[in-house]
Amino acid sequence: MFQTFKEWFWLERFWLPPQVKWSDLEDHDGLVFVKPSHLYITIPCAFGLLIIRHFFEKFVATPLAKAFGIKEEIQKVIPNTVLENFFKHSTRHPSQTDIYGLAKKCTLTERQVERWFRRRRNQDRPCRMKKFREACWRFAFYLMITVAGIAFLYDKPWLYDLWQVWNGYPRQSLLPSQYWYYVLEMSFYWSLLFSLGSDVKRKDFLAHVIHHLAAISLMSFSWCANYIRSGTLVMIVHDVADIWLESAKMFSYAGWKQTCNTLFFIFSAIFLISRLIIFPFWILHCTLVVPMLYLEPFFSYIFLNLQLIVLQILHLYWGYFILKMLKRCIFLKNIQDVRSDDEDEYEEEEDEEEEKEDATKGKGRDCLKNGLGADRHLVPNGQHGR
Repeated sequence: MFQTFKEWFWLERFWLPPQVKWSDLEDHDGLVFVKPSHLYITIPCAFGLLIIRHFFEKFVATPLAKAFGIKEEIQKVIPNTVLENFFKHSTRHPSQTDIYGLAKKCTLTERQVERWFRRRRNQDRPCRMKKFREACWRFAFYLMITVAGIAFLYDKPWLYDLWQVWNGYPRQSLLPSQYWYYVLEMSFYWSLLFSLGSDVKRKDFLAHVIHHLAAISLMSFSWCANYIRSGTLVMIVHDVADIWLESAKMFSYAGWKQTCNTLFFIFSAIFLISRLIIFPFWILHCTLVVPMLYLEPFFSYIFLNLQLIVLQILHLYWGYFILKMLKRCIFLKNIQDVRSDDEDEYEEEEDEEEEKEDATKGKGRDCLKNGLGADRHLVPNGQHGR
């Protein structure tokens, strides 16, 4: 039964145009072509990347975060049974009426109750240290793979692909650099998929799941069908912008707002050019429009381009948020990742401001107290002197 399914799945009419057979892509005369079995290694490599990520975050990202002044500890709330039960069984965001009633029960002020709930919500959220470590790891990988991709591809014919093979051009042998480029990219996306449950969850969580699945499916399919050039071009177009996004996030978590803004502007420009201009008008045009001039549509052609169109829809989705952030920055002089947990950042900053305000008030009360004490001490001495 398995053999029957395998033969049906790899039917040549599904994957290849009528004039091409799998035998045309078998190794011969020193030429090596892609095989689906080449991708088996990506799963163990993905777990290897997770191990490397663990040590990278521990020995590289964490010390770097501490050098930027990012704290790892999350401030714990003072235990309160009444408030804890309400938090767990009623709502995490009590109304003003609820706050008033809880304050009466606990003999606290309303502001103390509000602060308790805010800190309790923040306690369950990932701290900035965790966010920084994740961004640092992704930045390091994207930087490495982009440099490697440029080194692998800069002297290659960028639009060479199986379309040209079908039109009588010499077939291209698989290069070791192309193999490892694919393996590293696929392994990284597998590792991101495996770590989704433990990574920081954002508002576009579902979009990230779809993106990772689409990326893995696209890379696997492009490899098996020998669309190597299309696959490598899609990968490098995506990686070149992600470097700047992750670096902007790192400096945002570190509080370097001006640096973050500059990097975000660079990211926005590269994203809009690479994914909304180069990707649709060059790569997608070459995979979707050009083959129609020479070939009748067939399954692998349709399937490949459907995946590329899904990616383009995601590009438009994220492009909307990027333009929204640019608008906020230009008109409100503030950049904040609207895809992320905005309320988390707002509440953390509000909590810090309240702590500073309380500390200021405390110092003011101490100064006032010390000042009155000094006055009471000086006045009697003066009277005694007279």
